[in-house]
Amino acid sequence: MPTYVNPDKCDGCKALDKPACAYICPNDLMALDLAMGKAFNQEPDQCWECYACVKTCPQSAIAMRGYADVVPLGASLTPLRGTESIMWTVQYRDQRVKRFKYPIRSTQWGSIEPFEGAAVPDGGTLKDPHLCAEDIWLGVDKLPAPSGRA
Repeated sequence: MPTYVNPDKCDGCKALDKPACAYICPNDLMALDLAMGKAFNQEPDQCWECYACVKTCPQSAIAMRGYADVVPLGASLTPLRGTESIMWTVQYRDQRVKRFKYPIRSTQWGSIEPFEGAAVPDGGTLKDPHLCAEDIWLGVDKLPAPSGRA
């Protein structure tokens, strides 16, 4: 089910030039209503249900409509994003609350060495069927070359 924005909680990410949900949505569905200053899902039927907007909203204003077998009618599932983790809060219909904390994978910006142990690929290898450093990661000296048979 698609996400929806609670207008009572949404402030339109006033500190940004556009809402965080609009930046993160891979299908460009989230938009800002300029008259109200609130974000909204402009095409709910096209929602991919990735919940990136739900997890990135700094106000926790975007909720997800869960499927009945996971989140029955009257229950809610809400994420709260922190700097080190996401805390999921499940509220059942009988008002029981459970929380689950999941760490966010965080790597220092610029610390990844994409070609570590391998030569940097050049334009001459674009038509090569092998991946960069594939032989290194597979632990072989050389990969077999495809035969020229038609």
